Amino acid sequence: MPLPENLANLRRTILETLRVQREGPETIPYIDVGHTLTDIAARQNHAVFGRRGCGKTLLLHHSAKELPRDVRRVYINCEDFKTHSFPNVLIEILDAVFKELDHKQIAWFGRKKRLKQLIAEMRGELHGLHAQEDEREQSVRETFETETSRSSKAEAAGTLKAQAAGFNASLGRLRLFKQRDAVEREYKQHDSKAKQLNALLSPLKDKIREFFTLSNEVQAVFVEIDDFYHLRRVDQPHVMDYVHRLCKDLPLYFKVATLRHASVLYADRQGQPTGAQARHDYQPIDVDFTLENIAKTERQFHEILYEFGRLSGVSHDEIDGLFKGDGFRRLVLAGGGVPRDCLSLFLEVLDSVSTRDGRIGKDDVRFLSLETFERRIEELKSDCEAREQDALLAGIYVIRNFCMEKKQSAFLVSEQLLRDNGDIRELLYRLLDYRIIHQVASALTHKHRSGTYRAFVIDVGCYAFMRKLKGRFTEIDLWERTAREKLRSVPVIGIQDFAEQAEAIPEDVEMALKTEPEVP
Repeated sequence: MPLPENLANLRRTILETLRVQREGPETIPYIDVGHTLTDIAARQNHAVFGRRGCGKTLLLHHSAKELPRDVRRVYINCEDFKTHSFPNVLIEILDAVFKELDHKQIAWFGRKKRLKQLIAEMRGELHGLHAQEDEREQSVRETFETETSRSSKAEAAGTLKAQAAGFNASLGRLRLFKQRDAVEREYKQHDSKAKQLNALLSPLKDKIREFFTLSNEVQAVFVEIDDFYHLRRVDQPHVMDYVHRLCKDLPLYFKVATLRHASVLYADRQGQPTGAQARHDYQPIDVDFTLENIAKTERQFHEILYEFGRLSGVSHDEIDGLFKGDGFRRLVLAGGGVPRDCLSLFLEVLDSVSTRDGRIGKDDVRFLSLETFERRIEELKSDCEAREQDALLAGIYVIRNFCMEKKQSAFLVSEQLLRDNGDIRELLYRLLDYRIIHQVASALTHKHRSGTYRAFVIDVGCYAFMRKLKGRFTEIDLWERTAREKLRSVPVIGIQDFAEQAEAIPEDVEMALKTEPEVP
C-alpha cells in the first residue's frame, strides 16, 4: 500500500537531507536548543564534537547563513584525504583551502591582480613541495607496522610474567593500537619535507596578511575542516598543529568537526606540544544529545521531526499520530539519540507499517534495530584503521556477552578502572563514538560497592532481534523517575570480567555479533 501523499512528501524530504553535503539539496535549519549557532559564528577557533549523525556538518553549513557580510567560510571535508599520509596530506589540505579562495576571489575580494598573484604563489610553493619524492615512505610504513606488532607482543609477554593472574595477557585482543612515540616517529621519518613545510609557514602567513590588507570587504575567513577523524590518527596532531599556527595572529579561524574519541588534536612530542589544546587554542562545542539526558534528547528529535513536517505539509498532530504506545521512545532509544540514526530508522519503519494500521509501535522498531546495529559496525570498519578494527569488534563481543550472562542491558564501570586502565578506557570511549554503547549516567554510587561509577547500556540492536531473550532480559526504562536509582544495582564489569570474556572471543567475531548466541 503506497503512503498517503503528505507522508510520501515527508519521506522524500527526510531522505533528500538525511546526509548533509555541500551542493546538496536545501537542508532543514539546525535545531539549536542552546547557543551553539551563536558560538560557531564567533571569530574564535572551535572544535565541534559529536557522534556520527549528530549534525556537525549541518551546523557548519547552516551557520554560514548566520555569518556577517565581512566574514566568509572555506569548507574542506577530510574524507577526501582519508588514505593520505603526512606530510602530503597537510599540503593537500592547505592547497584545497587556497583553491577555494581562488574560486571565490572575485566574488569575495574583488578583481585585483595582486590577490590572484598571491594565491598562485602560495599554491605554486605547495605544489612544488608536494611533488618532491618521499622515497622512504613505503618502507617506513612497513617498518613502523612491524615494530608496532613486535612491541605489542613483547608488551603482552612482559605483562604476562609480571601479572600472576594474567588478565592483561587475556586482554591482548582488546588492546587498541598504541600511539606512544608514534607521533614522534612519523614526524622524524618525514623530517626533510616536514622541515621545508615549516620553513614555508612564515612566508605563507605574510602572503595571507597581505591578502587581507588588499581586501575591501572581507575581514575574516573561517576554515572549516569537517570529518577530521578520517585522517590517520598518527597524523592528526601534526595537521592540527600547522593549521593552528597558520591561523594564529591572522584573521583566519579554524572550525574542526570530528568524533571526540577518534581524534588526536594534541600530542606531546618529547615535551614539545604538538597540535591544539582545548580551552587554550580552541573552544570545544559539543553537539551530541545522548541517552544520559533522555528527556532532552526526546524533545530535540520531536522538534526535528516537526521541522521536517513543516517543510512537507504535515502537522504536529499528524506526526504524533504516526506513533502508538512507546513507539516514539523506542525509536529514540534504538537510534541512540542520534538524529540521523533515528531518522533512518523512522523511514524504514514507516514503510513497514504502511501496510497495516500506519502507526509505529515498539515492536515495529525492535524488528529493524539489527539493521541499524549492522550499519554502525560497517561505519566502524570504514572509519578505523585495520589494526583497530579487530580490537573494537572483540570489545563489542565481550561487553554484549557480559550483558547476556547478567541478563541486563545496563552495566557499570568504575571511575577508578577508567583512570587506571588506558586500554579499557579507550575501548569504551571509542564504542561510545560509534553508538554501540551509550552512557546513561555518571557519578553513581553502587548499592553494595565502594567508589563511583558510570552507567552504560548496550545498543538495542545488539540484542533486540534475539527471540530467546523474551521475558529473560531486563531493560531499565530510562524515562522512569527511578531509573537512576535502579542503575545503582546493575552489574559491574571489571578487569577480570573483560579478561574472562576475552578468552571466549571467536575467530569470526563479526559473524558472531550478527547471530543469536546461546543464552545461559
